[in-house]
Amino acid sequence: MQFVVPALVGAVVSAAAFALFLTLSPATSPAPEQDVASKPETVGKPADGDAGLSEAQRADVEKTVRDYLLKNPQILVQMSAALEQHQAQEREKLIQTAISDNADMIFRDNYGLEAGDPEGDVTIVEFSDYNCPYCKRAFESLTKLLDSDKKVRVILKEFPIFGERSEGAARVAIAAKNQGKYFEVHTALLENRGQNNEQTALKLAERLGLDMEKLRADMNSDETKKIIRETRELGNKLGIQGTPFYLVGDRSIPGAPDNLLEVFQQNVADVRKNGCKANC
Repeated sequence: MQFVVPALVGAVVSAAAFALFLTLSPATSPAPEQDVASKPETVGKPADGDAGLSEAQRADVEKTVRDYLLKNPQILVQMSAALEQHQAQEREKLIQTAISDNADMIFRDNYGLEAGDPEGDVTIVEFSDYNCPYCKRAFESLTKLLDSDKKVRVILKEFPIFGERSEGAARVAIAAKNQGKYFEVHTALLENRGQNNEQTALKLAERLGLDMEKLRADMNSDETKKIIRETRELGNKLGIQGTPFYLVGDRSIPGAPDNLLEVFQQNVADVRKNGCKANC
């Protein structure tokens, strides 16, 4: 993790210096009121926000604060951690708003790209790319969850972010839904350890016994292109910057943590107990 502290030190020192100056300065009595007409000119004077600090005073206080921070660098690390936490909270607020605004498109898209129990009491949404190594690794955790929890519904969003190869594979997988074989093709592609593209996907589909003439026609249909286009638009609205990305109800899981199965189970239990704020 790269520290953001160096970029903040100047601002931190300035703000801390000002606060320290105010704290350490002796109390002063308010100046006597002056008649408006007799007030001295303020041109060239320090602004009120500078509390009347001269350049020499400012430099002296900033040096004191800088020396203190250099002797206690753990404070900067703590500030960096607090900043990251604040930014994560802000991102989560934005995601929650986007989920609420796009709930129908997320949870009720009618694309038919699903797995698990169609009437499940908790819905997991997966955004993935067939050439994403983390998606391939994470898929094992998802299948384990489906094997152990028969009440989970999974909606699979084709989100090809690795270029034309990934989009070609996605179009084949989407087309397979018209023959009732979407999840089988989806699984075969994510379990394939090599690169995936249109030709790879077609070969896998042929092995699974699909009608190849129909598949080729369906993969180039307007409906298939529409699904990919609308999913990309949805991903942009949610601010998704990489794959995999999961929603368990309205709880977001970016990436593929090593304990993903456990994270899935915890979030599923939480949704069952507390429900969703969004209409999921």
